[in-house]
Amino acid sequence: MIKFEHTIFALPFAFISAMAAAQGLPALRTIVWILVAMVGARTSAMTFNRLVDEPIDAENPRTNARALPAGRVSRFGAGLMLGLAILLFGFAAGMLGPLPWKLAPLALAVILGYSLCKRFTSWSHVWLGLALAGAPLGAWIAVSGHVAAPAWSLSLGVLAWTAGFDILYALQDEAFDRAKGLHSIPAWLGVQPALWISRGFHLVALSAWAAFNFQMQAHLLPWLAWGAIVVILSREQWVIRDGNLDHIDHAFFTLNSLVGPILFAGFLLEWILSLRVD
Repeated sequence: MIKFEHTIFALPFAFISAMAAAQGLPALRTIVWILVAMVGARTSAMTFNRLVDEPIDAENPRTNARALPAGRVSRFGAGLMLGLAILLFGFAAGMLGPLPWKLAPLALAVILGYSLCKRFTSWSHVWLGLALAGAPLGAWIAVSGHVAAPAWSLSLGVLAWTAGFDILYALQDEAFDRAKGLHSIPAWLGVQPALWISRGFHLVALSAWAAFNFQMQAHLLPWLAWGAIVVILSREQWVIRDGNLDHIDHAFFTLNSLVGPILFAGFLLEWILSLRVD
């Protein structure tokens, strides 16, 4: 019902943030609990999404084969998974410190609230971006106990990047959403305006990550990673440039799955090399 590998969209940014806050490699205990919190958050968000969207998914030809509408998973089983995932997330947040524990209900409200957004606002893509942007913010807080300027830049980049690719993904349901009274940028404005808004979000993302590099006084490798992401997002926008959805899986899944790991690799390798120099 949930593709665990899609956690890779946000997880690398949590680890980048943790390394940046620690100015190196955080304690192993912290890394483990960040990972557990991310799995709990992702599982709870996606399970809740599948539960509340089951009637909609059943009517949509693109989604009616999903596990819940197809009957392969029961609502009771999904509800049990949701409860366990929320408990897992809350426990991990508590293990990361008093402030993550206090902020856990707010984080849950954001990540679960996204699933309701398309019922009342066309800017649900931004809410999804906010949900994923919580990963680097939460990781920074878990390591340092507060939020600093680089964390805001990194998180803004995640928010804008996510909103940009989610708009592209929503192109698939433009006609369906409009017919059912659901909200999205493509259903509201049409294909070409949605494409331009997506491009704008991706420019904001690249600018925010450039600011993060400057704030962290990054050297060659993080900037090479940033340059690779410029190429990836340009490619993503290019293959969907005329609204042709033949390459949507390539644009949404394949290309976006590279963004976080590449930026993470740039910072991890720089940190490893700096240790050797020291």
